[in-house]
Amino acid sequence: MIATAQQIAGIGFTSQRTRTRMVRRLMDRGIENEDVLTVLNTVPRHLFVDEAIASRAYEDVALPIGEGQTISQPYAVARMSEILMQDGPLGKVLEVGTGSGYQAAVLSRLADQVFSVERIQSLLDKARHRFQALQYRNIRTRYSDGGWGWESHGPYDGIMVTAAPRSIPQPLLQQLAVGGRMVIPVGDQSSEQSLTIITRTSAGFASREESNVSFVPFLTGKS
Repeated sequence: MIATAQQIAGIGFTSQRTRTRMVRRLMDRGIENEDVLTVLNTVPRHLFVDEAIASRAYEDVALPIGEGQTISQPYAVARMSEILMQDGPLGKVLEVGTGSGYQAAVLSRLADQVFSVERIQSLLDKARHRFQALQYRNIRTRYSDGGWGWESHGPYDGIMVTAAPRSIPQPLLQQLAVGGRMVIPVGDQSSEQSLTIITRTSAGFASREESNVSFVPFLTGKS
């Protein structure tokens, strides 16, 4: 089933006006990339959460999506997307952790192709349904352990990881193109996690840490 214009636009707490207020708050917090802001003003976040909590979709908070997972807060989505877009338009992007599908939907409006992997089948099934309903046709998904990435479609201009490992999986580093950038939270639940930005150069990898963040843990295996 294709989502209708009315469903996408929303009403009341899910309306376009509410979405626009969210974007203004993101600007106040320092998000500057016009393309990212435009996309966040367009992608209907309320359709990526259960109807029972849709009225909270445009608050700047993470929300539960089932299976112990969350949809990231809009600021985190915006900032991580902005970092990937730092050098301009992207060709191929790998997302590790499809979750609700919202981040992949945002990336699909900023990159030519998005490849997204998810280890929890029930979440992936829901995300695929949303992509189909919203006609996001440049997203490809795979049921897989995210630590392995998706080698057959690499290398990638950008890699975004939406869960926090204790250390960076080596396969993901190897799938990053020269000149490409990875954004990944690193750390565990008992200590501070750091949003880490890794750039691959002809000489190797350069990394920097930007801020403290809080993401669900990066788990291995399929569920």
